Amino acid sequence: MNDDGATAAMRYKEIIALSRGSAENLRAWELSRAEALETEIAEAVEAVAAAGERETRATERATRWWKMALANVEQLPWLAIGENPQAVPTARPAYLDRYLEEVKPSYQELVQSVLNLGWRAKRQPNRRGEQRSTD
Repeated sequence: MNDDGATAAMRYKEIIALSRGSAENLRAWELSRAEALETEIAEAVEAVAAAGERETRATERATRWWKMALANVEQLPWLAIGENPQAVPTARPAYLDRYLEEVKPSYQELVQSVLNLGWRAKRQPNRRGEQRSTD
């Protein structure tokens, strides 16, 4: 063999070594990517479970507030009670805490309104001090 044969053989060996190195690098990248994906999947599963628990707690809390509101409104026999509230599919989960913060003041306003309406519905004295019915 002459120099050209030796050079070709060396070039062939170099190409084979590069392809082996590339295959090993690709395999290492695939393994690290698979590990990263498994970690992301595990984190996503945990996030879904946490969101499910948060949804359950929020639903229970909203149901409690609704039942308390119904108990107050039922004191007004002339008021027709509508259907139970339904979930709003366009609500943003990120605003859940903000939504829940609005419930207590709204409930307190409802209670105060029911008390005021209940007070007005009772017999009140007229200008002469006689009892009259506001029915």
